[in-house]
Amino acid sequence: MSRPGALAAVVLAFAGHWILTAADVGAFTPCLHFFYRSWPPKGLSGTPICQRYDNLYRFATLYSRARRSPWFSAYLYSVPAGKRPSASWKFEPQLAYPGADGNMIPFPLGPLDQNVVESQAVQPDYINSTYSRGHLNPSLHHQRHQDRSASFTLTNVVPQKAGSNDGPWENLEQTVNKTLEGYCLGEAYVVTGIIPYRNDDHWLKNRVAVPEYLWSAYCCPNYNKNLPEELKDAFPTYAAIGRNDRNSTEEIVPVSETAKEQFRGYDVRKMPLETLEMYLKDRLNKAFSVFHEQCSGQE
Repeated sequence: MSRPGALAAVVLAFAGHWILTAADVGAFTPCLHFFYRSWPPKGLSGTPICQRYDNLYRFATLYSRARRSPWFSAYLYSVPAGKRPSASWKFEPQLAYPGADGNMIPFPLGPLDQNVVESQAVQPDYINSTYSRGHLNPSLHHQRHQDRSASFTLTNVVPQKAGSNDGPWENLEQTVNKTLEGYCLGEAYVVTGIIPYRNDDHWLKNRVAVPEYLWSAYCCPNYNKNLPEELKDAFPTYAAIGRNDRNSTEEIVPVSETAKEQFRGYDVRKMPLETLEMYLKDRLNKAFSVFHEQCSGQE
């Protein structure tokens, strides 16, 4: 480990160039524009993070310090352009040092500061593990290079099996991309989150909580009404739940026996927003609302 306070000195050294904004962690107030009607999802408690990179807010995350992983990330969809950025992984300094600058920063070379290790997931958690880094806010759903780069922070990542991340879940992200690009005429608000195990939590290296399922939902109140038949139910909202454990039971997401072996058991089930919220309420033991009035009304 580095000497005590070393990272603090590095982080605070940036203060001469960046503005200190304590509200970046602890409140969604600076980044409510990522939520439909400026209304964050209701039903979960955690640490709000307004994800700031290069002095601009890029998306919002509700983070669980105890789980060292996010409950959900919320963002505005934009048609992607250019190549996927290289994976320069970052962390949130304010989770380790409340007085630090709010910009996410790349992990430094060499030993990690213990305050960072204790406050959030770090790169060694995922190295040589059976889990990939699963984006909640995916790089694919953004146009600007800096927005795409900002998605590579471990506060936006959960342990996700490669069979899900590289298979059915990636297919879902591609499908959402094509649907919103083709038919959404205004802002598209997306929230992607996780569903924990009902009883015993599963952990990556005894540090990072592993979700049993991932879920995602979008809200596009202003859309092309001339929809093809297969997309009649895809607006203004739609949702999906994906398996992250091939041994999970099938009452939420059935398993396709015709899927390729490496993807079998990681199926994704598309569903109306109301159905997603029903499953979230059952698993979280409290009502959960993703969008204000379920994304009703025109922008």
